[in-house]
Amino acid sequence: MAKSPATIFACQNCGSQQRKWLGQCPDCGEWNTLVEERFRPTAAAADTRAVAQYRQATPMAYGSIEAQDDDRTESGIDELDRVLGGGIVAGSLVLIGGAPGIGKSTIVMQMADKLGRNGKKVLYISGEESERQIKMRGERLGVEAENLFLLPETNLQSILAETDKLKPDFVIVDSIQTVFSSAIESAPGSVSQVRDVAAQFMMFAKQTSTPVFLTGHVTKEGSIAGPKTLEHIVDTVLYFEGDRHHNHRIIRATKNRFGAANEIGVFEMTNTGLVAVGNPSELFLQERPENATGSVVTVCMEGTRPMLVEVQALVSSTKFGTARRMTQGFDHNRASLLIAVLEKQVGLQLAGDDVFINIAGGMEIDEPAADLGIIAAIASSFRNIQIPPETAVFGEVGLTGEVRGVLQAQARAREAQTLGFKKLILPESNKKGLEKLLGIRVVGVKNLEQAMEELF
Repeated sequence: MAKSPATIFACQNCGSQQRKWLGQCPDCGEWNTLVEERFRPTAAAADTRAVAQYRQATPMAYGSIEAQDDDRTESGIDELDRVLGGGIVAGSLVLIGGAPGIGKSTIVMQMADKLGRNGKKVLYISGEESERQIKMRGERLGVEAENLFLLPETNLQSILAETDKLKPDFVIVDSIQTVFSSAIESAPGSVSQVRDVAAQFMMFAKQTSTPVFLTGHVTKEGSIAGPKTLEHIVDTVLYFEGDRHHNHRIIRATKNRFGAANEIGVFEMTNTGLVAVGNPSELFLQERPENATGSVVTVCMEGTRPMLVEVQALVSSTKFGTARRMTQGFDHNRASLLIAVLEKQVGLQLAGDDVFINIAGGMEIDEPAADLGIIAAIASSFRNIQIPPETAVFGEVGLTGEVRGVLQAQARAREAQTLGFKKLILPESNKKGLEKLLGIRVVGVKNLEQAMEELF
């Protein structure tokens, strides 16, 4: 009698497996995410799984291994190379995630075109589009690479067999949720399928030293659709950020084994594809209003790049019994904390006022160095006094009203100097060594009282 396949219930959010169905996942706490899956590796599938195994691994002495950091391949897109840490590393597995229509397929198609024009053989595997559909999009983007090969296939074993024949220099899979393995009976895109397919591509990339790029859809919460463990398998995780109502797109590296994490690349969406933005600070400040209260420029760090962004605040008397606190692009809890510090340490009575905070341009700031900018914008709107437009601020604010030092103050100050700002208010502990900056007055403050005196 044939043995029945094993049945498990896998969480589609975190990937945990349970023996029986549960309404709530005990690991991640999400509701109604457990889906029944069956796993039964067949003999034919077990043979095809060996396609990705090309050589037997043997122990090697650490000193005998040659460094390959200088062997990075430029993708041809400067902002993408920045996010990757300087270029594409041989044998790396890169995951690019983002909302539908945000530009994942566009950026990988443009990268494939650049690599193909440089003589690299690129295999573009598509499980969602046919050759003609990809060709139509490529003509709109101006793709003319002769070394770009298209493969509309979703079966993993067939894909590995074709890569073994073609031996490409780069492999692009669009998207990982559409590829399925014959060894698993669950549907494509399920936890078991995505995990097994990613593991097979990782084995292929490491054994053949071929860089593999995977695109993945995201859920409404902003995480990769499928198992969270997929992010642990790959070497680099890149997330597309941005609003469809804005022209710019941001690629952020949330994980990178070959470069700085949290590095970002800024692009502008045009009719001919994504165009890299060399100076993002100018992009976010180009529509800044003049003679407006509640507006101030702060300097934040995104990875290794300093960026100037405009912080806007609006304080108005509430029409209801409870004042509202709304933020866009900044943590709501952190904003409530800073408002409490303003009331206690500076004496601004904001309990009966609505406070709205916005980071202009669709940027999201999550570092403490933006605290002083948030407080300055709120105070400016509350007092209805304009902050001089040539003034920029940054610094972390503590609960007792002290202004604490931040990292990479010199890089922040030089970015403000480059864009023509005349005055920079920063923590006193970061002032040392910045007095020699030409054309900009550097003012160090120890607490909020000194900061308010300098601002107003």
